[in-house]
Amino acid sequence: MTKRNAVLWLVVVAVLVAGVVLFRNKVQFDWAMFMHQLRFVSLGHVIAGTLLIYLAYVVRAARWSVFLAPTKKVSAGSLIGSQYIGFAAVALFGRLADLTRPYLVARRVGLSLSSQIAVYTIERMFDLGAAAIIFSSALAFTPKDLPHHEIFVKAGMVSLAVTLAIAVFAGVVRVAGGAVAGFARKVIRPLSAGAAESIASKIIGFRDGLNVISSKKDFGIVVLLSLIMWGMIGAAYQQSLHSFTNTPELATLSFSRTMLLMAASIGGSLLQLPIIGWFTQIAVTAAAMHAFYGAPIEAATACAAVLLIVTWLCVIPPGLIFARVEQVSLKKVATESEAAGKESEVPVGEPGRG
Repeated sequence: MTKRNAVLWLVVVAVLVAGVVLFRNKVQFDWAMFMHQLRFVSLGHVIAGTLLIYLAYVVRAARWSVFLAPTKKVSAGSLIGSQYIGFAAVALFGRLADLTRPYLVARRVGLSLSSQIAVYTIERMFDLGAAAIIFSSALAFTPKDLPHHEIFVKAGMVSLAVTLAIAVFAGVVRVAGGAVAGFARKVIRPLSAGAAESIASKIIGFRDGLNVISSKKDFGIVVLLSLIMWGMIGAAYQQSLHSFTNTPELATLSFSRTMLLMAASIGGSLLQLPIIGWFTQIAVTAAAMHAFYGAPIEAATACAAVLLIVTWLCVIPPGLIFARVEQVSLKKVATESEAAGKESEVPVGEPGRG
C-alpha cells in the first residue's frame, strides 16, 4: 500500500467513525426488522439478477474482442477470464485495481499494455454513453402519475444532454485529437504545467482508443453490445429490488424508476475502497432508496446489501476460479497493473457494474 493510499484509508475511516459517533442516537434503526427483511428475500429474483450480471461480463468480453479486431483477431471466449479476474480484483482491492483487465488482456493476447489501456479508455466512454442513454430514455418517458415525475424527467434530460456532449467531444477528438490536446495544453499550462501535460496525454490516449474502431459496422456492433450489457445490468438492479416481496415500495418498481437508483449507486461506487467501500456503497444506495421510493430504512439497507452482492460482489467467486485456472495471483496483478497505470498516467474508476 502506498503512502497516499494509507492516508486515504485513514481519512475515510475517521469520517466513518465520526459519522457513527455523531448520528448513532439520531437515526432510529430496527435491527430486528432488518434481519426480518433479509429472511424473506426471494432467492429466485436474486439468482436471476446474478445470472444477468454474469452474462454482462460475457458481453463485455465480446465487446473487447471487437475493439481488438483491427489489430488482432481474438475470440471473445478467451477474454472472459480476464474480465472476471479484473472485476474481482476491483471488488477486493478497490478502484486502484481497475487496470487489471487491460494488463491481463495485453499479456494474454501478446499486445502492448499501452494499446489495451487505449481500449480500456474508450470502453469506459462507451459504458458511460450506453448507461446514460438507457438511463435518460427510461426516465424521460416515465408515466406522469408517478411521484416526483418532474425530478425523473429532469434527471433524464440532463443525462441525455451530457451524453450528447460526450458524443460531440468524442467526434472532435477522433477527427482532430492532436489539435484538441495542444489547445488543452496551452490553456492549462499557465495554471499547472504537470496538469497540462497529463490532460493532453489523456486526450491523445482517448483518440488512440477511438481509432481502434475501424469501421461503421464495428461501431454499430460496439454500440449494440454496450446497450445490451447495460440493459442487463439495469434488469439485475430491478430483480434485486423485486426480491423484497414483503416491501411494496421495492417489489413493484418499474424499470424506469429503477434507473434513478442505478445512477445513484454508480455515483457511490466511483470511489471504491477495499472492504470499507462495500459499506459506504450500501449506505449511499439505502439512502437513495429511502429518499426516492419511500422504502423503510431497514428494508432499504437490506436491499442495498443484496444489491451490492448481486451487482458487485458476485464476481469474486468466479473471478477466483478463473484466477486459479489461469494461474494468476489477484494481488500480484492488481499491484502490477496499478504501477503500470501510474506510468501511463491513466485515471482509474469507471462507471457501473458488470
